[in-house]
Amino acid sequence: MNALDDLKVKIYADGADRDGMLEMYAKPYIQGFTTNPTLMKKAGITDYKAFAHEILQAIPDRPISFEVFADEFTDMERQALEIKTWGENVYVKIPVSNTRREMAYDLIERLSGAGVHLNVTAILTLEQVQNVADALKDGPDSIVSVFAGRIADTGVDPVPVMQKALTLLEVAPKAELLWASPREVLNIYQADNIGCHIITATNDLLRKLALGGKDLAEYSLETVQMFYDDAQSAGYTL
Repeated sequence: MNALDDLKVKIYADGADRDGMLEMYAKPYIQGFTTNPTLMKKAGITDYKAFAHEILQAIPDRPISFEVFADEFTDMERQALEIKTWGENVYVKIPVSNTRREMAYDLIERLSGAGVHLNVTAILTLEQVQNVADALKDGPDSIVSVFAGRIADTGVDPVPVMQKALTLLEVAPKAELLWASPREVLNIYQADNIGCHIITATNDLLRKLALGGKDLAEYSLETVQMFYDDAQSAGYTL
C-alpha cells in the first residue's frame, strides 16, 4: 500500500495555472484548491474575475479559495461579498491584517456572521490564531491558514505551533486548520501526524507524493544511475 493511502489530512493544490489545476483535479486525493494574487501574477493572469469563473466552471465540486486584494477593509468587504456569489464551493481569502498592521478581526467576524465561507490567510502567530478563532466561532465552515513553512524559514519548528493552533481552534468547531507553505513532502506527513485538517501544496511538491513508501535502497540506486547517466550525456572525461 502506498503511504498516501493512509493519510487523513485533506490535501489541497496551491496554484493558479489552469492546466496544473486541472491536472490535480483529475487526482481523487486532491480535495480542494487554493490560489492567491501572487500565484495569479506568476501565472500571467490579467483578468482576475474571468480566470476565477473559468476555473469554477471546470472545477465545480471542490473547495476553491480566491483572495481579496484591497487594502481598505470596506473594499475588502465589498470584494468578499462579490466573490462569495461566484459559487457554492468558493471560500473567500481574507488576510489577517492589511498592510498598515490593522487587524482584520472585526471584518472576519462580520463576514462570517453573514454566512461567507472564509479562508483567513497569512497567519503566523498563535495570537492571530486565537483572535481569528474567536471571530469565526459562530460562523459557517471556514479555513484558518497558518503559514507553517514561513515559520520554519525563521528557524522555528512549526509542529508545536500547529499543535497549539489546533487547540485554539476548538472554540470554532466549523473552522479547519490549514498548513500553508510547506517546504517538503515530509510536511504533509507531519501535518497528518498532528491531526491538522488540511495542507495545501504546489503541484511540484504534490507530484512527489508518489514516492511515499518507496524502498530507499532502490531510490539510492536510481540516484546513482542518474548521476552516471548525466555525466555520460555531458561527455565528461578525466
